[in-house]
Order: sequence, then C-alpha cells, then structure tokens
Amino acid sequence: MRRIPSILGDPGWTVCLVGEEQSGKLAQVTAGLRHGPDPSGSGKRITSGFSYWGLESTVAWAHACNDLYYPVMRESIGSFSRRWRAMTQTLPDGPLHYVSLGPGTGQKDQALLRYLDSRGRSGCYIPVDVSAEMLRLAQREALEHLHVPPADVLPVQLDFSMPANLDRLCTLIRHAVGDEPVVYSLLGNTLANFDNDTQLLALLAEKLLRPQDRFLLEVASTAGQDEAAARAAAHEYENSPRFREFVTSALMQYTDLQIDMNSLTCEGLVEDDRALKIKVIYRNRTGGPLELTLPDRSTVPFPDQDTIRLLLSRKYTLAGLEKMLVDARVTKVGETHDVGHAAFDRPAFGLALLMLQSADVPPPPEPRAPGPNPFRD
Repeated sequence: MRRIPSILGDPGWTVCLVGEEQSGKLAQVTAGLRHGPDPSGSGKRITSGFSYWGLESTVAWAHACNDLYYPVMRESIGSFSRRWRAMTQTLPDGPLHYVSLGPGTGQKDQALLRYLDSRGRSGCYIPVDVSAEMLRLAQREALEHLHVPPADVLPVQLDFSMPANLDRLCTLIRHAVGDEPVVYSLLGNTLANFDNDTQLLALLAEKLLRPQDRFLLEVASTAGQDEAAARAAAHEYENSPRFREFVTSALMQYTDLQIDMNSLTCEGLVEDDRALKIKVIYRNRTGGPLELTLPDRSTVPFPDQDTIRLLLSRKYTLAGLEKMLVDARVTKVGETHDVGHAAFDRPAFGLALLMLQSADVPPPPEPRAPGPNPFRD
C-alpha cells in the first residue's frame, strides 16, 4: 500500500482487504432463513452481522443512529467522547495501533483517533467489518480532519466472530504492528447482538490479546431485572421508525417478502439473572401461509404465525457483566457507567464502557517493605 500513496491520498478511493469468500457469507444468510417454523422467534433468522451487510442496510443504519426516538444508539454516540477520555489513563505508553471491530458509522472511532492524533501517538487504524459499505462509511467519518497517513489505514472485510478468520486477522495485525501495543474495540453494544456473547468475548481475548494490548468494550446495562423492565427495553427499539426501517432492510434484501411494518415486534425477555434480552421479530400475520424466495432462488414455507428474528440485543445487569468477564478470562483496568434516570414505567438503563486486558497478564508486583538501612546508626 505504501507504493501508491498518491492514490490513497484521494478520499474518493478506499482500499480494502477482503479476508473471506463472500459467496460463503450469502450461503450463511440463506441457511439462517431455512430454519423450521417457530412462533417464539427462535427459528428463521438474520444472523448477527448480516443485518448490516449491504448498501441499503448501511444507509438505514446511519439514519437510525440519528433518530431522536432511538435513544440506545443516539446516547451512546453523543456521550462517547466524554466516557472515552476517562479511559485514557489506562492506555499503555507510546504509539498505539487501533483495531475497531465493527466500526459502525465511525463517529466513535474518530473520537479515539483524534485523541491519539493530538498526542502524536497514532499508529495503524484497522477497521474490521463484514460489510464493505459499512467500512467505507466508517473510514470516511473516522478520519475526517485527522492527520492519519493513508498508508496507515487498512480496512478489512471479515466476519470476526469466526475462529479461522480471527487467526488470519491476528496474523495480519502482527505483521503490521510487530510488538507494539494495540487497542481493540467492540463498541455500540455489538457484543449483545450475538447468541453466544460470552463465547465470542472469550474467543476475541484468546486470539487477539497480548499482555501489552487493551480491549475497549461498550455494552448497554440495566438496573432492573423483571418482566416490566424487559417490556420497557423492547419499547426503546420499537418506538423508533428509523430503527424499524433498518431491521427490515435486510429482510427486503434477502427475500421477496412484502414488508408490513405492523408485523414487526420487539419482544423483551429476562435472561436468567444476567441480562434483559430483546428479540426483534417479523411475524406472519396474514392469516395464511406464505412462501419466501431466498437469494439462491430456492423457496421456503413461511406459515401463519411463523417468525423471522431480525436482530438480537441485550441490556446486561452489573452482576451478569462481571460474570461474563470472568468466564471470558478478561479483567478490567478501567470502567465508566452512565446510568439514565428511571421513569415511572421503566428502570434506569445505562451504558458501560470497560477497558479490559487478558486475565493471563500477571499482576504488577506489590511494593516491597523497606529493609534496614546500613548507613543509619
């Protein structure tokens, strides 16, 4: 890439490494939509990541993030710079490379990169996402008005939830940065979108984190853990017109279904004592069976009251979050918790930003007690 700096300096061009076969990703989408009937929302599904895959979904997501009726993401973006500044004292010394796992719109990455740039500590910037369109959007926003050399920016199109892909990503990063420290991030409550969230965090820590590295994790939190809180969490998503457009964009892209917004629901559940779980579901409410045509032109039945899960999210309890960190073998070196005001119809929901390191890093030695001074009488 350093051999073509004149091209990389033109903002009209984006250089991107594609780390996996894209036809295989389309097969994954199709497989998720082939699941059998399940009225509870646990059958057919758009698996995590594919909700953002493609131009239509990327544009819809950017619009949703600016929706006044979608407080989860709007508040997360608006308060990130302040919360990130509280984390900076936990960073290793010297130049830092930044790997953003799921960069979203790039606004949070810009806050982090601006801090590094202002202190002359910028290294490589490596955003990683399953969507090439999302990478282009994020890179443009993240680098605006910054002085990061184009040759130090390397977008990677890759599904980072797959172990084999993480091995390849790890090799790439090691070649790019050597032994210098890396800050990884998984922001915007992205971890909550995965069925096996704890296993994913453990996998990322195992594959990526060295003793000198840090991992910045942002998740949504809840002070309440009952059915009323679960319903209130679901309503946060359901009340946003832009969010509804976003979650149905993938369904329009991968099927021939005629979308009826009245068939979209957000269902809140209590997930043991660890989190509130929110399922965004499209339900066949036509009163009769339908047939879906999938990207490979095959068809699957969509009976009356059958569902397609479009998105999964969570709000974690503090106890559930602590247990997840232990199970994933990571430890906190810094944290902030923003808690909103409770209302009469819902508990206080908030945001947790955590700076993590591998639990395998040995703790610093305890200071030794002073010994006798031979030069004193």
